[in-house]
Amino acid sequence: MKRFRRHGHESHREKLKQELFQFNKASQIEGFPNVGKPSHLHQSFLWRILWLTVYDGEIKKRYGAPGVEFMGLHDENAAVTQVHFLAHQVELVTLLDDNSLHMWTLRAHQGLSELLEIGRFTLTGPPGAPPSVTRVTAVLAHSSGELLLLGTEGGHVFIVEVPGFRELEERNISLDQVASSVPDDYIGRRNLEHVEALQENPLNPNQVVIGYGRGLMVIWDLVKQCALQHIPATQQLESVWWTEDGQYILSSHSDGSYCRWIVGEGGVDEDEKSDIPYGHFPCKAISKIVQLPTENGPPFLLFSGGMPRASYGDRHCITVIHSKAHVALDFTSRIIDFFVIRDGPQHKGHPSALVVLVEEELVVIDLQTDGWPVIQTPYLVPLHSSAITCSHHVSAIPLKLWERITAAGDLQKTHYSEKPWPITGGQNLAADPPQRDLLLTGHEDGTVRFWDASGVCLYPKYKLSTAGVFYTDADPNDNMNSSSEGEWPPFRKVGCFDPYSDDPRLGIQKIHLCKYSGYLTVAGTAGQILVLELNDEAAEQTVEAKIVDLLQGQEGFRWKLGPTRLDMREEPSLFPPGFQPFCLVQCQPPAVVTALTLHSEWKLVAFGTSHGFGLFDYQQKNTVFVKCTLNPSDQLAMEGPLSRVKSIKKSLRQSFRRIRRSRVSLRKHHVNNAAKLQEANARLEAELAEMELAPVQRKIEARSSDDSFTGLVRTLYFANTFLSDSAHNTPSLWAGTNGGCVFAYMLRLPNVEHRADEPVTAQQAKEIQLMHRAPVVGIVVLDGHGVPLPEPLEVAHDLARSPDMQGLHHLLVISEEQFKVFTLPKVSAKMKLKLTALDGSRVRRAGVAWFGSSRSEDYCESGLVVLTNQGDLHVVSLPNVKMQVQYPCIRREDVSGIASCVFTKHGQGFYLISPSEFERFSLSARHVVEPRSLVEAPLQSASSNHRRSQPDGVSSSNRLVGQDSEDAESAARRVMEHALLNDERVLQEIQKSLEAD
Repeated sequence: MKRFRRHGHESHREKLKQELFQFNKASQIEGFPNVGKPSHLHQSFLWRILWLTVYDGEIKKRYGAPGVEFMGLHDENAAVTQVHFLAHQVELVTLLDDNSLHMWTLRAHQGLSELLEIGRFTLTGPPGAPPSVTRVTAVLAHSSGELLLLGTEGGHVFIVEVPGFRELEERNISLDQVASSVPDDYIGRRNLEHVEALQENPLNPNQVVIGYGRGLMVIWDLVKQCALQHIPATQQLESVWWTEDGQYILSSHSDGSYCRWIVGEGGVDEDEKSDIPYGHFPCKAISKIVQLPTENGPPFLLFSGGMPRASYGDRHCITVIHSKAHVALDFTSRIIDFFVIRDGPQHKGHPSALVVLVEEELVVIDLQTDGWPVIQTPYLVPLHSSAITCSHHVSAIPLKLWERITAAGDLQKTHYSEKPWPITGGQNLAADPPQRDLLLTGHEDGTVRFWDASGVCLYPKYKLSTAGVFYTDADPNDNMNSSSEGEWPPFRKVGCFDPYSDDPRLGIQKIHLCKYSGYLTVAGTAGQILVLELNDEAAEQTVEAKIVDLLQGQEGFRWKLGPTRLDMREEPSLFPPGFQPFCLVQCQPPAVVTALTLHSEWKLVAFGTSHGFGLFDYQQKNTVFVKCTLNPSDQLAMEGPLSRVKSIKKSLRQSFRRIRRSRVSLRKHHVNNAAKLQEANARLEAELAEMELAPVQRKIEARSSDDSFTGLVRTLYFANTFLSDSAHNTPSLWAGTNGGCVFAYMLRLPNVEHRADEPVTAQQAKEIQLMHRAPVVGIVVLDGHGVPLPEPLEVAHDLARSPDMQGLHHLLVISEEQFKVFTLPKVSAKMKLKLTALDGSRVRRAGVAWFGSSRSEDYCESGLVVLTNQGDLHVVSLPNVKMQVQYPCIRREDVSGIASCVFTKHGQGFYLISPSEFERFSLSARHVVEPRSLVEAPLQSASSNHRRSQPDGVSSSNRLVGQDSEDAESAARRVMEHALLNDERVLQEIQKSLEAD
């Protein structure tokens, strides 16, 4: 009977786990992809969808309207080098650096679009041919939607039918065919090099221009299979553009020049044959050139590169020329690719926006508004415009605070264009976010950026800069990229990515925002703590500074090699609407702030460094108390950031000393006190038996008090609980250190009517030293019902129930190795859970979260979310500290990703997968944020509904391939057959792998 009850209880618990916990890691990647190597940018003009590939080959994304996102993953571990849309279809072809071609399509499944691979192909070439013969260097997706032209390193052009990837050998263009028709007077006839570019005649799809590396361009007729014209350029070719009227071909070259060639009789326009836009001195290559007509007036000419090597060789520029307007858009990172969005039928009208992908951001320029301003991007925002140094998430922002932050942010965006986002493809079917969430990121340049994290995309709302409070080495008016009247080239800085920091001491290390009061506190690298208040109006004020000595005058310590504190501005400063600083606490020594917490109801802020911690009353602007946590052996904490050599030497020295001490101790016990040693061993075995170690656990290794940074403060926590006796609760402050020590202080707060006059006092009440001295990473107080205490002002705003003050409170201390529960006020150990396992797991992050049932709106549980140094996520139940679920999340080698993780109050989390991207995960079955998008497929195929009208009335895409016209049904059937073949191949591979296992 007992066994039946136990089994039933376990079944209920497993069922409840399914209702509460569900791990979803692939829900969303926020930010700008890490495109450190060449990537590709393309747009489907018919569907208004932006396609972005990342060179590492693993992830590629398609973007449309805000919230419309798709992601695909190649099976091959190869890099994506090119991507091309098929005309009039929701299909595209990718080229990998292993020379394989892959076809993808957007297919509807259960009302949502999915990005699926439906075919793959690799050029084989003739038997015995060298790899260069089939190594693809240029791809042209023909306007028929049924052909791919593949230019290769060997100079050949292969023609492949899609979607079946059938090579049309009889229509291939060999290098010998081209070379035999090259005029004898062309220099380098025998070595044309690789195919650099392929372009189609906008008016006649039967004609393409083939551009070779050495400069020769050949206009080839695909039906007659012969060369129609040779364009004998002699400079190294970079790119080719066929103008929309079909009359000219533009070519750009490695010497910074571009040429205009007449198509047809005459061959070359002598008046406009060549132009070097930026002078007679040697210039960098023009890597891409585009010319687009306007409705009335001169065309737009755009090209990337071409800057003088000696003077501006380090600039990354795209030049835009229209009529008398001439601007060199100056970016702060390398240009990857660009294209132009146009209005009108078939998107052939006036150029409306320039989309530029650079190495660190995506920039969109409004070409229809005077001055060509930037359009605010709703996604692909560079989170790392300055390097991210910390993160802080706030859930369920009240509407009033949300509107005030939004209003302050809107005032900062006046330089942006008012035009809407021009990429509008697809439909966002995701439900409206259930609440308003903010993600705050601290940056190296002293800024704090507020991001709307409610839905699929991280959207910038507001930016706070703390640099104005201090004197810095750089003049805020000094801008090396600012343009002046008559400057040549006419530079204009665009984009927000700025890799340079005026002063690394400005870096933000800790952030805490109270969403109910509007108070914000931020702490930096040089020991500075700023307290700020939200103000809707600009204000000129002086920030009052207080110096706090954490050493309390101890002798024998001196601050060496560490950063000096920042010099504060003494005169009043004008602060714009938004968060405005009114108080500054400066720690001495000016070490990095390692812990920070704010209690806006009590008007107190607590802070900690490697030297100790303190409590500051920001209403009366005075220090309540300071506690030095330094151990006399903590020389590293005093000396600041020493060199790695010195740290290694000290660590080795300490290790040898410990080994020597342990050997001496063992020898002494063995020789002189054998009986005592046996007694100690017996006592140890008894203690181990009481621990009931599980097979996956090991005995925790005790740390020596001589280890460095034992006094570093890891966590701070405010609680209204019982410290002196079980009848009187009192405000308290708890602090945990790197050496496994917990300090508890009782606080006495004056009555509300005397709060501004009488001082806040503190008295140390408790001190706990963990046996194994493991670093304390979290502290939580549980009320009489075993529920974590609510946040400050949460009960006053009727967003949480009042804590139970009748039952017994418990203290949960989270160390790197275990979770231990103590009773209050006696602080006696009640229960514990050891996390440390055979693989050496350590707790790196811990936070309280609420998990709602996916089946019952009224039921929820609180739990402890834990991330280990192995990258695993655990959920621990409260108050009985039992392990609920465990999921692998982050690679154990990704140390920076683990260190950057931040949890939300509803079982989600963010961590950096690159310096510029957050990945969002969810442990809650109820709260999952993921893109839900739909792109409707065309009703008719390109061959039946999108015929290209030709001047002679006989050329057509179907005649080009030698096939009869297909209707929509047959075209759709053809695509489905290829998809089914591909699915069958996948099933066969799965079956083989299962048989092998």
